[in-house]
Amino acid sequence: MRMRKKALTSSMAALLAGALMLAGCAGGSGGKTATGETPKDAGKAEAPKTESKYVVGQNPLDFTFYGHYDWYTMPPWGGDEASKWIKENMKVNVTPVHSGGNAAQKFNTMIASNSLPDVIWMDRGPDVEKLRQAGMLVPFDDYLDKYPNLKEWLGEAGINMLRSEDGKLYQFPNWYTNQPNGNAGYVVNKKIYKELGSPKLETTDDLYNYLVKVKEKYPNVVPFEPHLAKDGQGLDVLYSAFGENAVNRWISIRGVANGDKLTSIFTDPIFRESMQYSAKLFREKLISQDAMTQTADQVKEKINTGRAAVFASSSPTEYAMNGHALLTEKDPEAGYFMIWPIHKEGLDKNKIFPGTYTQLGWNVSVITKAAKDPEAIFAFLDWYTSPEGQRILMWGPEGGYWKGLEADGKTPKFTEKYTSDAEGLGKLQAITTNIHWNGNTVYIDQAKAKYESTLPEEKRNWSTRWQSEITWKTQANATEYINLDPMPDSEEGIIRQRVEDIFLEARAKALYAKDDAEVIAILDKAEADAQAAGYSKLLEFKTKKWQENLKKMQGK
Repeated sequence: MRMRKKALTSSMAALLAGALMLAGCAGGSGGKTATGETPKDAGKAEAPKTESKYVVGQNPLDFTFYGHYDWYTMPPWGGDEASKWIKENMKVNVTPVHSGGNAAQKFNTMIASNSLPDVIWMDRGPDVEKLRQAGMLVPFDDYLDKYPNLKEWLGEAGINMLRSEDGKLYQFPNWYTNQPNGNAGYVVNKKIYKELGSPKLETTDDLYNYLVKVKEKYPNVVPFEPHLAKDGQGLDVLYSAFGENAVNRWISIRGVANGDKLTSIFTDPIFRESMQYSAKLFREKLISQDAMTQTADQVKEKINTGRAAVFASSSPTEYAMNGHALLTEKDPEAGYFMIWPIHKEGLDKNKIFPGTYTQLGWNVSVITKAAKDPEAIFAFLDWYTSPEGQRILMWGPEGGYWKGLEADGKTPKFTEKYTSDAEGLGKLQAITTNIHWNGNTVYIDQAKAKYESTLPEEKRNWSTRWQSEITWKTQANATEYINLDPMPDSEEGIIRQRVEDIFLEARAKALYAKDDAEVIAILDKAEADAQAAGYSKLLEFKTKKWQENLKKMQGK
């Protein structure tokens, strides 16, 4: 799922400046460079015979890694089948640096003390640019042709979208793609649905009526589970139901595309109607009453025990897949299934998009100048995103869930264990998802979808089935809306933080509103407060960035 780290404080600028002079001589723990042939699947093109090229697996490589998120704790490297194989066979060891639950403070401390890790895994945007402007990052341009997996699978257009203002590439993307992907949508409790007569669940009215019935018959079940509502999650999914081609990415950028300009989210008719609907569900206790305060573990427990009738989130498949396996093991009639996205009566259901994807995926890895051998680390990251690296991460070492390759030399031949030990595979992937820093979406999706399509329904992977049938078909491309945020310590950056605070408070208040009129009054006040804080100037800034993105995507 998508998680946001805390914004860096304005004091970071001073810390960066103070650390800049020391950055060039910072220590690190990179591996040694060697010359030789690339291992199988490590790349598609041979480097010139006279060119020095690092070969992953030839010499030991040890580097430090920091995940710049409050919530992230890297699993022990070598503690699972995949990373153990990589450690033993590719001679790569990764030493974690943990945030301790306070990423911004940890980051500032590392900079001030000149103790940057070799690799930082973080969101795209202002924080990366802060480091780049301070001269603390290593550009990748000289490595792209020598280690060609990123270039092959992302492509020149995607690479150009990632380039910084100086024209260089400093970011290695995670879960990048050139085809639709994503998991946002609605999961329905199968047993409850059947017991209530399997009613039509297509429109917002259908959903409301269904949730009312659930509340009446199942007092211990949450009718509508919105996951972490404080982060949007299920509320953003509901937003999409009220407008054709509405992109809920607009909520996260706090600006709605109207013609060639971004306009206020607070005055957006679709947002207003969706908040009225959400508030009504909450008011009538059809939504989790602790939706704004509950933890991810609490949500997971409800899904695993079947105590949610409808579950909507930016990525509900992760919990629902595990919950489905647990419930069906006890009762074959239980479990979960997905439905086509809900839409307001009168709208075209095929123009409703509960989630989005971007060609650049989720977040990025950057290599700092603390690394002794940045080329060796890049070579590893490039191997990590190759078909071989992705096979190991996603399905473990050869001989377990796969053995041998198809005629294309890339796609794994899955074994009987792939379908017979879904629980074991799920446990493996639950761990490796947190070390999947350079996910190659197209390769993984194509590999598993190709195999799953040959299986009978009862043997197909739950998540892959619904991705193929529903979610991949109902996610909108939001690549044009990436990298719109200003630098935190700029005038627009300060305005952005004010608007962010206003938005989060307004959405929470609107959810608790006593009626539709109060929802509108809350959003009207939020609009006035935001404009007083300089919202129009922020929207002008983001509009300019958005239009620049469109030109890049058109090759201009």
